[in-house]
Amino acid sequence: MTAALPNSVGGLVLAAGKGTRMHSAKPKVLHELLDEPMLWHVHQALEPLLAHRFWTVLGFGADQVCKRLPEVTARCVLQHEQLGTGHALQCAWETLRAASLTHVLVVNGDTPLVPPQALSKMVHVALEEKAAVAFLSITLNDPRSFGRVVRSCNGDVAAIVEAKDYDRTRFGYPTGEINAGIYLLQLDAVGPLLGQLGNNNRSGEYYITDLVGLAKAAGHVVLAENVSAEGMDPEDAILYLGINAPAELVAAEEHMRRCIVTRWAAENVLIRSPDLVRIGPRVQLTPGAEIHGPCELYGQTTLARGALVMSHCWVKDATLESDTTLHPFSHVERAHLHSGAAAGPFARLRPGAVLEQGSRVGNFVEMKKARLGRNAKAGHLTYLGDAEIGPDTNIGAGTITCNYDGARKHLTKIGENVFIGSNTALVAPVHVGDRALVAAGSVITDDVPADALALARGRQVLKSKKPAS
Repeated sequence: MTAALPNSVGGLVLAAGKGTRMHSAKPKVLHELLDEPMLWHVHQALEPLLAHRFWTVLGFGADQVCKRLPEVTARCVLQHEQLGTGHALQCAWETLRAASLTHVLVVNGDTPLVPPQALSKMVHVALEEKAAVAFLSITLNDPRSFGRVVRSCNGDVAAIVEAKDYDRTRFGYPTGEINAGIYLLQLDAVGPLLGQLGNNNRSGEYYITDLVGLAKAAGHVVLAENVSAEGMDPEDAILYLGINAPAELVAAEEHMRRCIVTRWAAENVLIRSPDLVRIGPRVQLTPGAEIHGPCELYGQTTLARGALVMSHCWVKDATLESDTTLHPFSHVERAHLHSGAAAGPFARLRPGAVLEQGSRVGNFVEMKKARLGRNAKAGHLTYLGDAEIGPDTNIGAGTITCNYDGARKHLTKIGENVFIGSNTALVAPVHVGDRALVAAGSVITDDVPADALALARGRQVLKSKKPAS
């Protein structure tokens, strides 16, 4: 586990950009990897290091970000005009100074794979070297359009130059060392330099990278912590590089997916067809659980020992206790399956669905805010909404709890050991007592007492098919 950084170090996440190359109406940092926004992943990397001592700069779509991640609202800074990373830092500066920090760790909100260990190492090295400006660098075999690190003859960092502004006649032939966009800044040293940032470049923006040259000119220590001893391909440097296009998002997500599946397999979770399994970062699995790909597990889903999720299932924020089974092609969200319960194939368990011990939901059964009692069964083609169903009750095929009257939802309550015949409509609010039997094809609008037989259908009439002579 990564150790926390000193209390004098805070953090700043730059998340104000639109992300034009994503070709989306939503902010770039809200694009998801394994069902979690990339900004959420960045916060998760910072949390063990900084314990809430970090702020997020928001701009484009700030209201969308706060709605999706409400925890951001209390610690955000608005950048009303997106004029570059340097301008974002200027917008946040007074907030950082007011927090009585000595240093700030600056990361981009589009780096969801950034390793906390690398951040921690860079900070500690920078503090030991008393650097005014420190940043992570990577040596790439193909540096492409990344900002280039310029070093002097003695190997010291001289500047960072954006690729579009790089002039070989001025800086010489570029090396493959690029800026990863992660910085540690000493506030006392950098504060006087912020006003010197200019936008005389091809983008017309204010860059944090210019602080490197300004700090060197002012006589401060500048440090580049290179995380790659030798040249690497961009695919290998994906942990540190920002996401700017859909293809890069997919590549980062696949890297994360593979790492998570490998970790759970190493902890003795049985994962069949692992290349087809997607497990979110908040999912909790127990050794002895079994998963068949393709399937997707997201949110705060938990699987206990002996829980089985078969292929083509989608599960989010659900709890599967020991020896439960989710048969193929089932969709489960915010539901709870108690020990020995089973659902599917083709079951849909919506928020508030609870299957008690040994209960069973079969094919094409939908439950919403409903509880199926111990050893109760709903085998086929049934909708159970806003319902409480007692132990050992059987719900026949085609049963519907008619819970909505056009204005409000109402409760259907069914006792224990009840038999509900096929094609029954229970018009809520209604209560069926223990051991009652409801005949097939009934429309129940009034309560049914315990031990009663309810028939609510027209009498069968037989007539001759021959016309009268």
